[in-house]
Amino acid sequence: MANKKKTVDEQQQLALPEDEEQTIDTTTQDDAPRDVDVAGAELPAEAQESAGSGSNPAQEIEVHLPDELPILPLRGLVVYPQTTIPLNVGQPRSIRLVDETVAGDRLVGLIASKDPDLETPSPDDIYEYGTLAQIHRLFRAPDGTIRLLVQGVARIRVTGYTSTEPYLRAHVEMVPEEVEESLEVQALMRSVVEMFGRMADLAPSIPSELLNAALSVEDPLQLVYALATYTRLDLDAQQNLLRLDSTLEKLRTLMSVLTKELEVLELGHKIQTEAQSEMEKMQREYFLREQLKAIQRELGEGDEQLVEVEEFRRKIEEAHMPEEAEREARRELDRLQRLPTAAAEYGVIRTYLDWLVNLPWDVRTDDNLDIAHAREVLEEDHYGLKDVKARILEYLAVRKLRQERVGEREERPQSDLVRREREGAILCFVGPPGVGKTSLGISIARAMGRKFTRLSLGGVRDEAEIRGFRRTYIGAMPGRMIQTLRRVESRNPVIMLDEVDKLGRDFRGDPASALLEVLDPEQNHEFRDHYLDVPFDLSEVMFITTANTLETIPEPLLDRMEIIMLSGYTEREKVQIAKQYLVPRQIRENGLRPDELTLTDEALAQIIRDYTREAGVRGLEREIGRVARKVVTRIAEGRDGHAEIEAKEIPDLLDHPRFRYQNEIAERTSDTPGVAVGLSVTAAGGDILFIEAAQMPGSKGFQYTGQLGQVMQESARAAFSYVRSKAKDLGLPEDYFEHRDVHLHVPAGAIPKDGPSAGVTMATALASLFTGRPVRGNVAMTGEITLRGQVMPVGGIKDKVLAAHRAGLDTVILPRHNEVDLDDVPDDVRQSMTFIPVDSVDKALDAALVPADRAVPDAQPNAEDKVPMGEV
Repeated sequence: MANKKKTVDEQQQLALPEDEEQTIDTTTQDDAPRDVDVAGAELPAEAQESAGSGSNPAQEIEVHLPDELPILPLRGLVVYPQTTIPLNVGQPRSIRLVDETVAGDRLVGLIASKDPDLETPSPDDIYEYGTLAQIHRLFRAPDGTIRLLVQGVARIRVTGYTSTEPYLRAHVEMVPEEVEESLEVQALMRSVVEMFGRMADLAPSIPSELLNAALSVEDPLQLVYALATYTRLDLDAQQNLLRLDSTLEKLRTLMSVLTKELEVLELGHKIQTEAQSEMEKMQREYFLREQLKAIQRELGEGDEQLVEVEEFRRKIEEAHMPEEAEREARRELDRLQRLPTAAAEYGVIRTYLDWLVNLPWDVRTDDNLDIAHAREVLEEDHYGLKDVKARILEYLAVRKLRQERVGEREERPQSDLVRREREGAILCFVGPPGVGKTSLGISIARAMGRKFTRLSLGGVRDEAEIRGFRRTYIGAMPGRMIQTLRRVESRNPVIMLDEVDKLGRDFRGDPASALLEVLDPEQNHEFRDHYLDVPFDLSEVMFITTANTLETIPEPLLDRMEIIMLSGYTEREKVQIAKQYLVPRQIRENGLRPDELTLTDEALAQIIRDYTREAGVRGLEREIGRVARKVVTRIAEGRDGHAEIEAKEIPDLLDHPRFRYQNEIAERTSDTPGVAVGLSVTAAGGDILFIEAAQMPGSKGFQYTGQLGQVMQESARAAFSYVRSKAKDLGLPEDYFEHRDVHLHVPAGAIPKDGPSAGVTMATALASLFTGRPVRGNVAMTGEITLRGQVMPVGGIKDKVLAAHRAGLDTVILPRHNEVDLDDVPDDVRQSMTFIPVDSVDKALDAALVPADRAVPDAQPNAEDKVPMGEV
């Protein structure tokens, strides 16, 4: 319990016995003078001990209440009857009141002011109830203030004020309290004394004499007033305790206040005990640690910190760091040696040094540049992909030749000294999902004998993920690049940066910009992670990136990489991949023996056609896994020990087919003018799309739907304008469009679409609608058009042709400038399809539309525009 501060007229302090501070009017001087009586004699010791104890310093006082009683307002303090209180008086009117009162009967009325901040309260500003008190001792301090020792005599109530100058005077009446004698009063007295004793144990500021006096008090009223004087109460609560007439109610009120105060004291004591225990624990650990150091010194072992510093020193020597990194490491080690282990900075420096000494500064694996071995590994791990394998072998061959002829190389010319010699290109595999981009990186690492690690960049939005966090942040750590190198323990691994096209950016920075320093051969020999803040050479790392599309890769980053396109697989390639890789893997993963599951080529082909629609083989592997689990269930039930799955069993195992390209094309294009099949390229590979046109009565209206992008909307308008400009050539009346509205739609409407390559398809669909000539059901087309009817080249020819082949279409109309791109199409696909290169929309319409004299959907194209099968 804190010391209670009491004031009269002003907020002031008074040094009292037992360290109790009570104030009135003015501030107490630091050097408190001795207490003396009115005549100037020193206070006897027994009188000093009685101050504030609740007992009378002399015998019972007989008081004759005067007609007018001087009233001394108290600020923030209530004086109770039967208590002795020291006061300090400093205001001129209060000093005059004391002087005149001491010269007379020494009786004064002590009444609290309602507002403790009010310096000169008026009669309306003080309470009605107060205490009649007698001045026992007085001392005049050198600063002009008067210090009093007053004793409360009885409770009074003001009936009316007679004057306010030079000080307050009033008529008062005695208001005696009711003192009940009952068992409840006795019980409350015992509870109050017991609770006050518990408070005294927790609060050293409560005088022991007061506790001893409280234990011997038999008068309940005297007990209430004595304890209330030393209990923390606000002014309203103090005044309420004085105002209550019943001693029983006073005891109940005091009991409630003591209960709350005891809870506060116990909580404070608990907090203090816990804090002290923690401090004692830390001191104990410190002493034990110092003793341990002394014992270790006696045994010649050295202390723990010294051992750790020497261990770091040894690791720095063995790490073979570059000069700048070693200098920084030794500087931080010197700081670590001077710091105590309990310092917060100690752990930060220790973690930093741990990262530095554990990086592979001089650790590398020897490259296996045997081209025959690399070719064998690539052929073993992947089917097809001839161009990709050839490029990888070229990369390895260059590295091998450079190593073998390192002594024969001529000095670089002065004009080329500004550029660093590059260790090799940064390869970027671009293709749809499931074509083997990631597995190619693993094969390269295996062929070269290097360690391989994969770093996924999909969804990374924070630049610090690449470059790390600065050491000023709590919990800082290096970026993913440095973490990866420490994990693989080699400075020349193969690091595959997966999904580089899915990097994000936000307020935390642009990770793609941070990757420029990683992938640029001109910069990555001195890559600086923000956490390490020393250069690390990444030039020996072989970086391979993967992406599904090039459009979302920032141009500066794309410029640092060599693009290798991986297109989708043909049906024949998928069958071979399934037989060589997918089926054996699913047999192992599902716990089957090799002789317990066999899928025929026809069964695999049916799964590919009717249950997957993809450029890669991930969906195919999932479907093979479903078949394998069906066989596992049969074996677990004891029915079959061997299963050879044929094509006719696939619907029973995999339910109804999901995709039927041939049926869909026939249903949507057969004998229906205004529907054409186009070809597109997405992040998942090539695909076909249907473009539908319809007309209705109106006035030259034209609209398009299907979530078309800005470029595709322009292609639609250009196709419509071209067809209108050729109305006469198409045999349409001059006023054909005057009373018609046209609607162009590209399903599926929920999928966003964009790009210029659908221009030919849109023009063909519109011309088919207006002429009533259906588009042949076996034809797909692609190409950008101009308003003059020229057909411009487009990209993704290989993926588009493979998509048409998967859909069962055998004729593709493409721009003439894209003929050279057909060299990339596999031979088996070229031999099974017909390609019609065109340079104008008119030729495309002649090849795609059924002749007017015979509207047969499956009629063959004009012979003069047809390219023979297998030729370009």
